[in-house]
Amino acid sequence: MEPQEQHQEPVNDGLQKQEQHKKHKEKKKERLLDFLRAAPSKAPCRREGLCRLLHARLLRLDLLAGLSSLLLRALTSSALHLHALRVHCLLPNPSHLTFPIALKSASRLPHPLRAGEQLHARSLKLPSHTNPHVLTSLLSLYAKCGLLHRAQRVFDEMPHPSTVPWTALITAYMDAGDLREAVHVARNAFANGMRPDSFTAVRVLTACARVADLATGETVWRAAEQEGVAQSVFVATAAVDLYVKCGEMAKAREVFDKMRHKDAVAWGAMVGGYASNGHPREALDLFLAMQAEGMKPDCYAVVGALSACTRLGALDLGRQAIRMVDWDEFLDNPVLGTALIDMYAKCGSTVEAWVVFQQMRKKDIIVWNAMILGLGMTGHEKIAFALVGQMEKSGVKLNDNTFIGLLCSCTHTGLIQDGRRYFHNMTKLYHISPRIEHYGCMVDLLSRAGLLQEAHQLVDDMPMPANAVILGALLGGCKIHRNTELAEHVLKQLILLEPWNSGNYVMLSNIYSNRGRWEDAAKLRLDMKAKGVEKVPACSWVEFEGKVHEFRVGDKSHPLSDQIYKKLDELGLEMKTMGYEPTTEVVMFDVEDEEKEHTLVHHSEKLAIAFNLLVTGPGETIRVTKNLRVCSDCHTAIKLVSRITHREIIVRDNNRFHCFRDGSCSCNDYW
Repeated sequence: MEPQEQHQEPVNDGLQKQEQHKKHKEKKKERLLDFLRAAPSKAPCRREGLCRLLHARLLRLDLLAGLSSLLLRALTSSALHLHALRVHCLLPNPSHLTFPIALKSASRLPHPLRAGEQLHARSLKLPSHTNPHVLTSLLSLYAKCGLLHRAQRVFDEMPHPSTVPWTALITAYMDAGDLREAVHVARNAFANGMRPDSFTAVRVLTACARVADLATGETVWRAAEQEGVAQSVFVATAAVDLYVKCGEMAKAREVFDKMRHKDAVAWGAMVGGYASNGHPREALDLFLAMQAEGMKPDCYAVVGALSACTRLGALDLGRQAIRMVDWDEFLDNPVLGTALIDMYAKCGSTVEAWVVFQQMRKKDIIVWNAMILGLGMTGHEKIAFALVGQMEKSGVKLNDNTFIGLLCSCTHTGLIQDGRRYFHNMTKLYHISPRIEHYGCMVDLLSRAGLLQEAHQLVDDMPMPANAVILGALLGGCKIHRNTELAEHVLKQLILLEPWNSGNYVMLSNIYSNRGRWEDAAKLRLDMKAKGVEKVPACSWVEFEGKVHEFRVGDKSHPLSDQIYKKLDELGLEMKTMGYEPTTEVVMFDVEDEEKEHTLVHHSEKLAIAFNLLVTGPGETIRVTKNLRVCSDCHTAIKLVSRITHREIIVRDNNRFHCFRDGSCSCNDYW
């Protein structure tokens, strides 16, 4: 018995030592695991050294295979991509867990294709190749290399793709700029039963918004609601953006109002959407509501608000919006700076626009063009021409929009020879092919100057079919110079292009009325009525104490209507003593002269000016914005009002600016 006891003791010692060694190794493994998990959170300089040290220890302890995925993740997070790929090469049988990490590292190399192809070739020899995570990573790598056909082939290898690979393929086409194919893939995905997560919903809604595919976008939005991800602020904002881009502002507002949490991006999408879809009053109301909620506006909200102020001529509200943004942002952000220059210029404050332009630290071509166009619209064509020279000296290359600004300057001031020269030079000297907008400027310039045959010939010689803007410019010249025959010819083409545009009928009716052809005018009105065409009502807006006031012809809905009409009567008496006689020929209908005069007195811009005279102090500038062109009678009357009241009156119609001072207008009666 004694010898056996002596033999048993060394055996137990050996087992204990093995157990202790095993526990010691497990503790080391646990410590290494903790290090690996913590490595990505370290500072970059410490992270690299730590990862290399861990790699060496794993090799020494023969733990590389067991902890390879953690080590690879740590190396990838530390931007040690080549090191990660070398580690992956040491693995005898890399799994479906390590391949995606290695492919991620490969995709972040400056030239990822070669490493990606090597990993792809290696995966083909292993069972992990068919794993959806591996295939999705391959898809993303080929997409990053711009090889969409390979990405599509990899995707086609998946028998039952989940949401993740569908999203990866959609994203691949979006990143390549092929948005229509991205939407097409999304339609197939939903047809095959894919249910979106929040990331997928945002990507697909964004793609649909960019191509204005409302039907597919609404399908995605309904699916997002069913999956419970519609409450995400990112998904809901993407849906708002979709409806905004498709012009469905009522639906956009419905989604917006249901959002529990609205960030600055969501507010900005709605404000900008109202502004871009022709609802400036709603844009400003929402912008003011945003302020009341204490939400700081982002760039898009401010640009939307400034655009709305531009549309309504609400200069003071625009200044209020500006105060919500640090001034340096305007000077450093060309988007904000351009919006501000445009607002100041189109509200008639060219001096303030010029100050912003001069102070801007970042001026891209869009900023230069905005200033040139603003100067041209407000009758400062000489400064606009000089600015183009300064632009070239600064090394900024003129583009097609620069010449639109120059041609508009010529149009608004009747500079025919300059207009011809710029139109010729843009092709011959700058090698810029004229767009239809350039032809439109030239047709407008020639038509207003009475060169109708030259304008008509230019329309016939255009390399593209004339659109409604081109023909409308020619028709406007026919109206000014009473060329009924050419007007009738142009109108027939316009009716084919836009049969429901009342402006075409009204313009021809005015021509008939001016010629005394009342029967033809009446017949045209009956034709409009039979087709259900309604005349767009003339509207004028003025801003007072942060509120925009709207007036229409003969409008008596304003609280101060009695005083407004009394003021108009007083002005009318003073104007008649100065020799003013109403230009009754601009009235469309065949009525008695006395009734025509009554109609002219109550045009919307006259009501707006009378209101401003009542509520503002002596010497204050009056600013009026109108949705249609100012008629010749109002133009004459406002010149006299500016002399009587000693006020500067700035009227922006749908075509240009008129700055009335002491009985004269900045347009020199050319509009």
